[in-house]
Amino acid sequence: MMHEKIYVLIRDAVTHEFGVVDAPDFSIAPPENPAHGDYATNAAMVVAKIARVNPMEVAERIKSAIAEHELIGRIEVAKPGFINFFLKDSMALHMLGQVLESADTWGASDIGRGKTVMVEYTDPNPFKQFHIGHLMSNAIGESIARLHEIIGANVLRVNWQGDIGLHIAMAVWGMQKGESYLGPAYVAGAGAYRTNPEAKGEIEAINRKIYDRSDPEINKLYQDGRRGSLDYFEKIYARLGTKFVHYFFESEMGPKGLEIVRKHPEIFEQSENAIVFRGEKYNLHTRVFVNSHGLPTYETKELGLNQEKFRLYHPDFSLIVTGNEITDYFKVLLKVMELIMPDVAAHTRHIPHGMLRLSSGKMSSRTGDVITAEWLIQEVKNRLPENTDEAVAMASIKYSILRQNIGSDIIFDFDKSVTFQGDSGPYLQYTYARLKSILRKLQITNYKLQIADTNVEMDALERHLAVLILRFPEAIEDALAIYSPHVLAAYLYNLAKSANEFYHARPVMQEEDADKKNLRLALVSATAITLARGLNLLGIETLEEM
Repeated sequence: MMHEKIYVLIRDAVTHEFGVVDAPDFSIAPPENPAHGDYATNAAMVVAKIARVNPMEVAERIKSAIAEHELIGRIEVAKPGFINFFLKDSMALHMLGQVLESADTWGASDIGRGKTVMVEYTDPNPFKQFHIGHLMSNAIGESIARLHEIIGANVLRVNWQGDIGLHIAMAVWGMQKGESYLGPAYVAGAGAYRTNPEAKGEIEAINRKIYDRSDPEINKLYQDGRRGSLDYFEKIYARLGTKFVHYFFESEMGPKGLEIVRKHPEIFEQSENAIVFRGEKYNLHTRVFVNSHGLPTYETKELGLNQEKFRLYHPDFSLIVTGNEITDYFKVLLKVMELIMPDVAAHTRHIPHGMLRLSSGKMSSRTGDVITAEWLIQEVKNRLPENTDEAVAMASIKYSILRQNIGSDIIFDFDKSVTFQGDSGPYLQYTYARLKSILRKLQITNYKLQIADTNVEMDALERHLAVLILRFPEAIEDALAIYSPHVLAAYLYNLAKSANEFYHARPVMQEEDADKKNLRLALVSATAITLARGLNLLGIETLEEM
């Protein structure tokens, strides 16, 4: 990557000029204003503190040391010691040619080669509807999985589903009363459990029977509802472009978790016929791991889950994507894992995200006003032109989620999500389709850079777009560093915006100079390649025509 090459160049210059063998950390990043350079560094100010000299003097010495390097076209020093770099046009053109030559692998690297990364996400519960919270987790988790795949990691997509527990008993109780298993049965059971003592006792009895499988009628209701729910989820996963390699279920992990808890009386203690973990010792809150009926809670099932993940797959990293309302819960769980299975805990990371809301507020599956993923998809489709491909609706939703820092709540804005003019998924898709139409009109496929004179000059718009294309691998690395696709989404929007400015101001087909025309064709083709590769990393499909 370009910024790595510049980093090495600066580091070597610092070592040579100032005798600093272990060069201190300094940044290499694009300046906010492109007119100030393609990249900038604070290296002079960092070194000045060590060498106890004026940072402007350090900057000038670094500038002199690297001024003739093949990468550098121009260097400027700015107060209080920033060094701004402009890449040499010939180098930018050479690298642009490499992008076109490696279209199918552009942006890929091997920094994750040999590593296995497990990503757990989506996690809908049988007997409930697939709501917009699951949609948000799916969009984020799928993108994180794809970002790891492009750096060469072996990625395992897994799904953790609550197919046993009190919420299931509520749904089965509702099914006994004639309600559908997909949502209404659970709503009916949850309401009765809160307000009807007799129903509460019946639901708790059903819960025990589901655990011990002692009632044939309840077993049939349970199995029918479970199977129907999972089939329903599979149809949604297919629409979202996700395929999981393993489904973990609470019914299977509960017994494994109970065994773990019982083996560690030094970690847990009895409290009012239940087994708890006293989190106060670690500035955390206390949580119940086995309830007064002797049944494992969600926490205990999670212990079984995480142990089983590593027993089956031995991942180097296990990433768990969930809503941030259970962040405190995960702090307790990870502390317990650290005490019981430290190797598993050390390689597990919780990635919390905010809530997806409409302007009407948060959804609630207990009260029945849950906002389903299918409803949201259909509402977005209704706001797009008639006969628009569903891929555009999916882009509208996914990009609206992924363009924002995953830790923040999102108020979904229908108008902004479906626009073809602003910071939206359809805008990026349309930009790609527009670029491809230029190439189709010229009957060009798999374009390769054909410039006789490598010293052809690029104007400001051309070189800005060229340098932006070359930053694609950096955007991937930056997104991975903080497990947040919004970094890549922001990069792609800037790329699309620059591409639109470029092709409106610099017509390709009307250009008479052969080298200039070929340069612009290269920029069009490389931008299209980069948009397609980047959108794929966000789980967004590109369309050749719109």
